Amino acid sequence: MRSPLEGIQGLDILTPYPSLLLAISGGPDSVALMLLTQKWPARANHSIAVATVDHGLRDESFREAETVGHWARELGFTHHHLKWLEKKPTTRLQERARVARYRLLETCAKEIGASAIVTAHHADDQAETILLRLTRGSGFTGLAGMKDTRKLSKVKLLRPLLDFSKADLVQICHEAHHPFFSDPTNLNDKYTRARLRKLMPTLAEEGLTAHALRRLGQRAQRVNIALEFYAESAKILALIEQQDDKTLFNAHEMERLPSEIVLRLLGQEITRISPQFPLRLERLERLVALLQEALMTHAAWQRTLAGCLIIINKGIVEICRAPPRSSAISKQK
Repeated sequence: MRSPLEGIQGLDILTPYPSLLLAISGGPDSVALMLLTQKWPARANHSIAVATVDHGLRDESFREAETVGHWARELGFTHHHLKWLEKKPTTRLQERARVARYRLLETCAKEIGASAIVTAHHADDQAETILLRLTRGSGFTGLAGMKDTRKLSKVKLLRPLLDFSKADLVQICHEAHHPFFSDPTNLNDKYTRARLRKLMPTLAEEGLTAHALRRLGQRAQRVNIALEFYAESAKILALIEQQDDKTLFNAHEMERLPSEIVLRLLGQEITRISPQFPLRLERLERLVALLQEALMTHAAWQRTLAGCLIIINKGIVEICRAPPRSSAISKQK
């Protein structure tokens, strides 16, 4: 049987980034990433450091992070022990811990001059992500799953192991005779991902295997790329003006477009103009339906969504920052 170590060429997406920060928790996935990177032929041409985020949620977390530091130094990497020192939330703990994790990693990357953060997300994670988004009614963008490269606020996030299975990564650790930790929260039914993970064998019996979910993601991505191409072409025809805090579209051109393309154009601009506000797909869908009704009647119209004001007036669709609520109330008085 072919050793997973032979798949080391998967790290080629790291090549353009001269300075890298590996996010290593100590589990088998991230330990395998560290082992693969240590053997990567291009390693000598890169500055590579390791960081472990210690969320402080388990008694063992500090000791485990220090042990990962010892492993990293044995493999020739510098190590950064990053601590989440804020008061821990009582709700949405995993989501907020994830946000804190990336914030700490980005800060570390900036401090050491790394241009990319590398994580050990793998094929089984991809399948779980697609299943999770399927249960939440995601659109094509969500069902496409995780990309191997995406931009965070300041650096790139790279996922070179999306073609490796969990079993592959565990095997890499075993072949190298390298220890790893097992995080008990991965089996805790309190968390959605853990519950979905336990459902996977039952779903696989009905044909919804991890492979089938990844195939769904690939097909969704193919459709998503086509729609993005169409949306960019439509934007060229409809765009009148684009500034930091405002975008103007030709209302007649917008009226001719399918709902999905209007949704993408509006969503893109709302997120660009007001990135600090979360944009929920369901709310955007409702807004687009109302917008298209208004476009057909050629009447003046306006709504707010995610920190933006969307206006139809005199043949123009304008998207701009919404005024503060206090200002809007003062004007009404």
